[in-house]
Amino acid sequence: MISFAEPPVGQLIRRHRLRRAMTQAALAEALASVSGNGSVTRDQVSRWEGGGRVPGPYWRGWLSVVLGLPRTELDRAAARTRAERLLSTAAREA
Repeated sequence: MISFAEPPVGQLIRRHRLRRAMTQAALAEALASVSGNGSVTRDQVSRWEGGGRVPGPYWRGWLSVVLGLPRTELDRAAARTRAERLLSTAAREA
């Protein structure tokens, strides 16, 4: 079940990034370093935090490692964000 008491995934990422005194660029660099995948950029982190994109399972796994968050917490937050998008789309179409 999706709980709307939990923050959206972007807010969760931002909160934990700031707790670690990291910039968006530093988070992108840390993700690239631990994953061995240099495709993540500061712009991508910005889109996640701003709600423009939801990180997929691959990046949620690495975000869990870098930010010290339980993977399940990130997964629930991502599900909440997707549910909010669906509700918003349905409301606009009604």
